[in-house]
Amino acid sequence: MRPGWARSLLIRRSAAALLVIAALGIATLGGAEHDDESVMVAAHDLAPGTELAASDLVVRRVAGGMVPAGALRMSRDGAGKTVTGMVRAGEILTDARLLSSRLPQQLAGLADARLVPVRLSDDAVSALLRAGDVVDVVGPDADVLAKRAVVALGTERPASSGLAARNQASAPVVLAMDQKSALRVAAAGLDVALAVIVH
Repeated sequence: MRPGWARSLLIRRSAAALLVIAALGIATLGGAEHDDESVMVAAHDLAPGTELAASDLVVRRVAGGMVPAGALRMSRDGAGKTVTGMVRAGEILTDARLLSSRLPQQLAGLADARLVPVRLSDDAVSALLRAGDVVDVVGPDADVLAKRAVVALGTERPASSGLAARNQASAPVVLAMDQKSALRVAAAGLDVALAVIVH
């Protein structure tokens, strides 16, 4: 009788252990679901300069630990704002991807940073610049007007043709820089197109 009793006890203990493990697994999965957060992601590829509409954004739930700082939570957080760089479908949208009053400070790392539209003398160079590129702005007399300015918005756009393409090529590049440099660049740009040196 004793061997049978021992075997029965072992079976009961094994079953209890399995139930505990199953309960822990269910609790863990349930907790993971509760930790999920809703964020806005790109519904499709977004080109730089795109003004966001509600149809450009969709809600997706992701693990709380995967949500970046500044993530958009609702479509109204992004509607009407301009994308500064290429955004891929499914990418979580954050405030750093959109033109805003905080963007100059975020890009340049300076409290007094400003955004300045700069029309460059060479359209081919304008087309090469992408958001995040670091450049020095040079005037017509080879004087450096701004050092380590950061491209906030380049001129890259979806391919087009004819007059629209020519207008697109001559669009200004938007640069983030300190306030004193911004004043120099803005004043110089009133009279002549400027050049940049890419870092």
